[in-house]
Amino acid sequence: MPVPRLQPEPVREPAAEPGRRERKRNQTLDHLAATAFGLFEARGFEAVTMEQIAEAADVAKGTLYNHFPVKEALLAHQFHGELASAMGAMEGPSDSVREPAGFVSRLSRWLEASAQWYQGRRAYLPHYLRFRFRQVDAAARARDDEGERSGMERLFEALIEAGQGRGELRDDLSPAHLASLLQHLHLAALMRWLASADGDLDNEFAAIVDVFVHGASRPVGARKSR
Repeated sequence: MPVPRLQPEPVREPAAEPGRRERKRNQTLDHLAATAFGLFEARGFEAVTMEQIAEAADVAKGTLYNHFPVKEALLAHQFHGELASAMGAMEGPSDSVREPAGFVSRLSRWLEASAQWYQGRRAYLPHYLRFRFRQVDAAARARDDEGERSGMERLFEALIEAGQGRGELRDDLSPAHLASLLQHLHLAALMRWLASADGDLDNEFAAIVDVFVHGASRPVGARKSR
């Protein structure tokens, strides 16, 4: 009776660790967004197609659409990465959002710095803002997905949390709730600036800081403007 031959066990590749998978996914997202933005800069946003982006990034169209359903999503990812890098460069070892500094002065400083970045990306902002406002209906999902949140949103939340800890800001609303309200003021300021040929973004940002902190009520004793 012949002896059956034992088949060797198939070699199984070890499953990638969650952290490794996430890093690889983020690298893919960054590559796709950077490739798309390079094409936008060279050919103009409207002229570039998703098919051209997939070809330039050397990925299948299905892969691109799986990560980014529209061009605006690629633009948003690129912008969020640039903002996060710019904000991170400002936050050195001795310059943390949790240092004992006033909420108003610290928020104003960050907004003044970001204004320079927005001015350099003005041509793309209408596309970006339309995409961001389409996400309002998906706000609950966006709060659970860091990829849908801009670096400014996360910064606002950290600043507000620190301000609450110092007793500067009301604490009956969560930092995330207040950050969401501030984010909408921030987007509205950008829209006002874009709609005005001679608008001043620094003034728009200063206005939202004042309204967010003090509200729209007139200070006691202030004269009515005409």
